[in-house]
Amino acid sequence: MKRFLLLLSAALFFAQGQAAAQFPGMPRINMDSLRAVTAVDYAQMLGQLGIQEVRPGRDGNSTDPDRAPNYNEYKANPYLYYPDPLTTFSGKKVKNAKQWRRERRPELVKVFEDEIYGRIPDNVPAIRWEVVKEEKIDMEGIPCIRRDLAGVADNSACPSIEVRLQAQVTWPEAAKGPVPVIMEFGFIFPAGMSFNFPGRPPGKSWQQQVVERGWAAAVISTGSIQADGGYGLRSGIIGLTNQGDFRKPTDWGVLRAWGWGASKLLDYFETEPRFDATKVAIEGVSRNGKAALVTMAFDERFAAALVASAGEGGSSPWRRDCGESLGNLAGSGEYHWMAGNFIKYGADPLCENDLPIDQHELIALCAPRPCFISSGTWDADKWQDLIGMFMATVKATPVYELLGEKGMDTDLYPGTNVGIIKGKLAFRQHDGGHESGPNWPYFLDFFDKYVVKK
Repeated sequence: MKRFLLLLSAALFFAQGQAAAQFPGMPRINMDSLRAVTAVDYAQMLGQLGIQEVRPGRDGNSTDPDRAPNYNEYKANPYLYYPDPLTTFSGKKVKNAKQWRRERRPELVKVFEDEIYGRIPDNVPAIRWEVVKEEKIDMEGIPCIRRDLAGVADNSACPSIEVRLQAQVTWPEAAKGPVPVIMEFGFIFPAGMSFNFPGRPPGKSWQQQVVERGWAAAVISTGSIQADGGYGLRSGIIGLTNQGDFRKPTDWGVLRAWGWGASKLLDYFETEPRFDATKVAIEGVSRNGKAALVTMAFDERFAAALVASAGEGGSSPWRRDCGESLGNLAGSGEYHWMAGNFIKYGADPLCENDLPIDQHELIALCAPRPCFISSGTWDADKWQDLIGMFMATVKATPVYELLGEKGMDTDLYPGTNVGIIKGKLAFRQHDGGHESGPNWPYFLDFFDKYVVKK
């Protein structure tokens, strides 16, 4: 099972065009079979919802104006009014931090769970962490210790499904006292395999930059938590919790499951004196960026987040019509990220404007903790709607200010390589691609200022 998860994760990783390396002799995965399993699961959820048809999402290769993505700002804002994060669903204005914490934040969390990302069930199996391997390594002249971890789920209620979370943490051997941790949603490469982002000159990895500051760099493998496809919803931690059955409409989707996995790794750090579990940041790019924002919003133990190129379902608004659309995430290719209930907003008569919340309120759930929203260039991130990501960050600012923290100090888009990083809510568009690489030094300074040295 462990080998299958590794191979499956690798296959999907490569299929997304994110790596050029290959495993020698890796068996070919039958994608037609995976699509068939996905179709069955998707149809079953549509049946539970009473939905016959979902509106198609945008297609970047289409010449049909009704299907092609819109990138014209004059057409990108069909809905003028966004939900106010500081007005309750009953219409009361939130006037102080106490009211936010006791009333508004809990009701926002509930709606995001019920309608967007799903609830984590009460019966999720316990995780037992094991040290698989520990070794001394050299990172560009810095003696370090690298520890491979396995989080083994209790599968006594369903022995046919095994879940073994894979994580890795690296820290400087000379580090004194509990060290801060930067945790990434990513992929743990097998020994001897490396990866450089296409087109970028060789440089310091983010892990290298972290250990140079005397901190720990951790990676948790998303594929070891839950497969990135509808075909995997009856396995992984979601399937194990459901004992192999289909999801209900309010059950958690993959983004929430990945966030749960990060929380379990944070649980481990809380048991280890060498790590400062009060100073742990979460980072991810693209779909992993969506998961990083979801993690930060729901688990208030995380001290900071770097949310890179997260786009629709992450840091860009649903009420924008730019690049990817709600229909894409409600369709069979991406519905697994979300709760089943979310799909109904992609089917008539409902639409984006019927959502009781929007993504600026997910960003607001991170307040007052430091949250850094990152974007690549227009060419690289127009599908993710970089202008929308900026707008959502601006719209989350009033909550930070209510809680006594500085957010964004302008609603004018800053342009490339001009960051707005003066408060605990930050935005920066770098000059690289669909990645976080060029923004790492800025985020690490941000984390150092607001978390490490606070």
